[in-house]
Amino acid sequence: MYFASLLLWATTAAFAEVICRSGTLTLETKNIAPDGFVRPASLINGIHPGPVITANKGDNIRVNVVNELTDENQILGTSIHWHGLFQRGTNFMDGAIDVTQCPISPNNSFEYSFDTADQAGTFWYHSHFDVQYCDGVRGALIVYDPHDPLRHMYDFDDESTIITLSDWYHVLAPDISSPAMEDATLINGRGRYIGHKGKPVDLAIINVKQGKRYRLRIVSLSCSPDFTFSIDQHNLTIIEVEGTETIPETVNTIRILAGQRYSAVLNANQRVDNYWIRALPNRAGNGISETFDGGVNSAFLRYKGARKKEPTTKQQYQQILLLETNLHPAYPTLTVPGEPNPDGADLTLPFIIKLGEIKWSFNDTPFVSTSVPILLQILSGATDPAELLPEGTIYRVKRNQTIQLNIQTGNQGNPHPLHLHGHQFWVVKSADSAEYNFDDPVVRDTVSAGDNEGDVVSIRFTTDNPGPWIFHCHIDLHLRDGLAIVFTEAPEDTDFTKPNRPDAWKDLCPIWDAQPDSVKNAGYNR
Repeated sequence: MYFASLLLWATTAAFAEVICRSGTLTLETKNIAPDGFVRPASLINGIHPGPVITANKGDNIRVNVVNELTDENQILGTSIHWHGLFQRGTNFMDGAIDVTQCPISPNNSFEYSFDTADQAGTFWYHSHFDVQYCDGVRGALIVYDPHDPLRHMYDFDDESTIITLSDWYHVLAPDISSPAMEDATLINGRGRYIGHKGKPVDLAIINVKQGKRYRLRIVSLSCSPDFTFSIDQHNLTIIEVEGTETIPETVNTIRILAGQRYSAVLNANQRVDNYWIRALPNRAGNGISETFDGGVNSAFLRYKGARKKEPTTKQQYQQILLLETNLHPAYPTLTVPGEPNPDGADLTLPFIIKLGEIKWSFNDTPFVSTSVPILLQILSGATDPAELLPEGTIYRVKRNQTIQLNIQTGNQGNPHPLHLHGHQFWVVKSADSAEYNFDDPVVRDTVSAGDNEGDVVSIRFTTDNPGPWIFHCHIDLHLRDGLAIVFTEAPEDTDFTKPNRPDAWKDLCPIWDAQPDSVKNAGYNR
């Protein structure tokens, strides 16, 4: 415990605040320079990434979000989505603008309260309003299992072993072009950019002690790029994917898309030294995606007793890349729903990802903003998709059925990370494989649609959580430009009379509707 405390002290520059179960997230406008370039940002409690939120399996999380944003060049409304937490019975706490709530207006607040229930693992939280989280409204959320069945595999697992990866831009989020070209990669909120003059920014450090094993919780907070992640001269043993324990799989390189998370055990079995941690963004033609020179795209691992200097290590010559098809749940209780064949679901829906002149879409119908969130539309008595807006992007599904989505990728913007709210799903066919797996496929909530035009990923989930749930690309600019659909799951069974639905939730829309256009259109009105 003493050593764990030392580790936490040594990394407080990256995670200056930890919120355990309950607290306040205050959003404010502030100038920061995480890579040495000064720019205004939308921050949580004055830091980026935001505070680490922790809880235990079965806990109630209660967080008051206070909106004190003031810069009309940035987005002024806000919300918080708790990425990967299912919100069973509390879909009004999911935080998805246009789906489950209206924005929290400036000079107002809203308290999110929900149970972790039987979930544990590596999650994160972020604004789900337009592209706001690209300006800084994001952070890690860890739900610990006091009886973790894989606890024997590691010695340390706390705030000091969290690694967040994010893209950073020198323009404000509403001005990011598509495809996005980030200026820097931030690891635990620190990074460098090509062309910086002056003293380099101090990079993030993960401290370890020789002979100990560390559960690294790797979280992609990215708005756009995926990263190729590695630590020089060290293997990484995957034991958890997005809240599901996996049979240990040892690799040395992980490709991680926006919104994805992995727990990887690092055995500190190398000589006492400093080692580069690398996260190369996948963006062809962007200079930063082609180099580690000068500490770009990097942090470092420091053994106790090593000299306080930057690493000189070389990247692994032989790459052992994590393959999704090699990941399998550790416990057989997670049975693939439906019959064990490609047509074995109760309902199979095909989708093709397309880019029109300016809009992304599934099946040629872009998702567009609505003045009334879908959950409120259902509350008013509308349950048929023909009665709900936005037209053509809402799919009603029955309760307790197996749904299979077959998603074909297009020729641009790949790979698309696809995230489903309110559920985990079984990846019965990965995009880079021709084989189906109905025995023990990986279970996750954010999946790659593939690198190549024509790739098809097939996922299955069970409709056991009534309410409206959005399914979308987690490249935030693609979501903004229409790459989303919504499943209205057993709307007739959604219980809106629960006492935990607060009056403040109902007040969000009239307060937002009363805001001037300068607030509603902030970020785009200059």
